[in-house]
Amino acid sequence: MTVLFYSHASAAVHDTGPGHPEAPARIRAIQSALDEARPKGLERRTAPEATRDQLTHVHTERHVEHILSNIPATGLRQVDGETILSVGSDQAALRGAGAVCAAVDAVIAGEALRAFCCMRPPGHHAEPEQAMGFCLFNNVAVGAMQARYGHGIGRIAIFDFDVHHGNGTQAMFWDDPETLYLSTHQMPLYPGTGARSESGVRGNVVNRPCPPGTGSAAWRKVVEHDILPRIDAFAPKLLLISAGFDAHRDDPLAQMELVEDDYLWVGERLVELAERHGDARVVSVLEGGYSPPALAASVLAHLEGLSLRSD
Repeated sequence: MTVLFYSHASAAVHDTGPGHPEAPARIRAIQSALDEARPKGLERRTAPEATRDQLTHVHTERHVEHILSNIPATGLRQVDGETILSVGSDQAALRGAGAVCAAVDAVIAGEALRAFCCMRPPGHHAEPEQAMGFCLFNNVAVGAMQARYGHGIGRIAIFDFDVHHGNGTQAMFWDDPETLYLSTHQMPLYPGTGARSESGVRGNVVNRPCPPGTGSAAWRKVVEHDILPRIDAFAPKLLLISAGFDAHRDDPLAQMELVEDDYLWVGERLVELAERHGDARVVSVLEGGYSPPALAASVLAHLEGLSLRSD
């Protein structure tokens, strides 16, 4: 089963400075692991730049201009205490969002059924008019609206299993009945949103916070009981994944205890649902994961899950 793999060299150029966890080493580790493993069925494609129109389906013109006009000529510039701009950050951010748009276009056109977008910076904390949490543009949200405005696709589900809650994605779809946003994440933890009571204006938001120390069995139980049935009942035409791998037990920024096999397992389960409701159209988008070795191993496992064939 072919999985399209979108990437671009700019993802390793975006510089966040010494000691920053969201570093180029993340992408380099993934690329090295792929070069060594040579997984079958992976078709590599170059991530294009997102257009202004694509970005402004979810972000304000003011926000897009603020990011792109503040790229420094040299050195680093802080958006906030943890979100950094450097030479080349504009290319990385534009191609991060553009990768998801291109992947959505490709799976809807039938070029493949599944895709993985391997870019940084991540996106799910970026709100309509605010960059935060390492994120500049909300890549998965831009891709969702590419499906809607570019292809007339309604009923889009976004499952976010990053260890941090995707406050930006939730904010963008808070009152959108045609988009189902679901998240498992550690709580308490940055950014402090994602309580179970946060369910959206139209009940289209599903938050399932997990306490520190949550391991494979407990997390899979939450996914099986609370996440997969909601996706199944929603019957999406496109399934997007905010694939953060920082709930791994080796990640330095959180205290959950997942392992690589959990990312294989969840990929398989989500593909099964997509085959039932959306002609198996799945686009997975890299978010967090701050132990490069654990991130690389988890991405390989997740790609294997996405390549599941139905009987």
